[in-house]
Amino acid sequence: MIGRLNHVAIAVPDLEAAVDQYRSALGANVGAPQDEPDHGVTVVFIELPNTKIELLYPLGENSPIQGFLDKNPSGGIHHVCYEVDDILAARDHLKSTG
Repeated sequence: MIGRLNHVAIAVPDLEAAVDQYRSALGANVGAPQDEPDHGVTVVFIELPNTKIELLYPLGENSPIQGFLDKNPSGGIHHVCYEVDDILAARDHLKSTG
């Protein structure tokens, strides 16, 4: 049922510092920041050979990412995204197994 790892999302308190760390220190291919106002977040994707890292930074006053950072001031893993063939079937299966 579970497919390939699509990305790991990391909430960061300082987007510029995180981008610099991945680009300069680790030599990663870092994309441009993208504002996602419907989700209250600015995202930056870091391309790796086998997956991606998604940096998340709060956008706007009601950003859910700000709430995450309030509880975790240093940031941290926010979510892991796997690919599945049928999202509804995967949801139903996970709900049925607890």
